[in-house]
Amino acid sequence: MSVSKISGSYRLRWSAIAVTALLTAAFLCFLLAGFIWLTSSSSPAAPQTPDSPSNPAPTDTLDWRLTFVNPTTPMAVDSRCYADLQQMMDDCRAAGCEPLICSSYRTQEKQESLFEQKVDSLLAEGYSQTQAEEIAGENVAVPGTSEHQLGLAVDIVDVNQQVLEEEQEDTPTQQWLLANSWKYGFILRYPENKSSITGITYEPWHYRYVGRQAAQEIYSQGICLEEYLESIK
Repeated sequence: MSVSKISGSYRLRWSAIAVTALLTAAFLCFLLAGFIWLTSSSSPAAPQTPDSPSNPAPTDTLDWRLTFVNPTTPMAVDSRCYADLQQMMDDCRAAGCEPLICSSYRTQEKQESLFEQKVDSLLAEGYSQTQAEEIAGENVAVPGTSEHQLGLAVDIVDVNQQVLEEEQEDTPTQQWLLANSWKYGFILRYPENKSSITGITYEPWHYRYVGRQAAQEIYSQGICLEEYLESIK
C-alpha cells in the first residue's frame, strides 16, 4: 500500500509538471506571435502610384507636381492636374482665344514611335545614325524621359495655327497662355533663353503643371524648372 501511495504521488507530481510546461510553452508562443505582428506592422509597404500599382513612387519625391524628368532621370507618375487645366482652357476661350490641346499623356510606345520618326527623317536628310539620334533628342524627348509620359505636360496650339514652330508664340492663344498659365499652376517648360539648361530647344507650346505656388515663383523669377528645383534644395 505504501508503494502504491508513493507511485500515485509521483504520477500527480509529473502531471502537474507537464501541465505547467504546456502552459509555459503556450505563453511563450503567444509572446512570439505578438512580437512578430508588432514588427511587421511597424514597417509600412512602399507607396504605390495610383495608376501603376506595380511601380512604387519615388520615396524622395516630396511633391508629385515637382517631379523632375529629363534624359538622365526617367520616371513616371500619375496626373492630378485636370481641374486646373480645364479652368485654364475655359478662361483662355472666354478671353476670345481658341486653344487646342494637340498632345497630352503619351505611352512609352507612342514616345518611341515619335522619336523613331524624327530619327528616320534626319537619316533621310543625310545624317548618320549617331547624329540623327543626338539631334532628335534635342527636339523629341528620348523615350522614357518625356514629360508627356508623366501626364503633367500638354502641348497647346492656336486652332488657327496648328504647327509646332516658334511662330506659335505670336498667336493670340500663346500670348494669353504666356501671360496667364502660371495662375493655374502651369509654366512654359522650355523657354527660349533656357535651352542650355533644359537641353531642349525653345517650345512655345509645351506647358508643364507644377502647382500654383511653384508656377508663380518660377514665372515671377523668370527661371526654368531646373533652376527652381536647384533653388529649393
